[in-house]
Amino acid sequence: MCEYCKPEIRSDQNIILENEHCMFLQLNEQDIEGSGIIVPRQHRETVFDLTQDEWNATYQLLQEVKSYMDERYQPDGYNVGWNCGEIGGQHVFHAHMHVLPRYADEPMAGKGIRYLFKSKENRRKTKGKLT
Repeated sequence: MCEYCKPEIRSDQNIILENEHCMFLQLNEQDIEGSGIIVPRQHRETVFDLTQDEWNATYQLLQEVKSYMDERYQPDGYNVGWNCGEIGGQHVFHAHMHVLPRYADEPMAGKGIRYLFKSKENRRKTKGKLT
């Protein structure tokens, strides 16, 4: 059973905000203060499977989530993103948008989503050359 289709199956997961097509979930124990995910109510494996109505509802809920986070956590910035597929870092195969508030006093402040991917260690070898 999918933990995002049925968020109540995890006692540490809370629905904070919701609309007709999606929910904003937070865990009681979070790695990043205030972080959470927006998930469609219907099971969709990746962001590429969302309907137009789900896209629109996700956008609407994202605006509400930002207002909620601004008021409750006062972050200094945000990272927002989707992981798609196993190689893309997706671990639960129900589409979910990460909404990560960022704070100036974090050790990784100023490092965005692409920071890890830009490293020389992550470059692919193609035809014997680094690209």
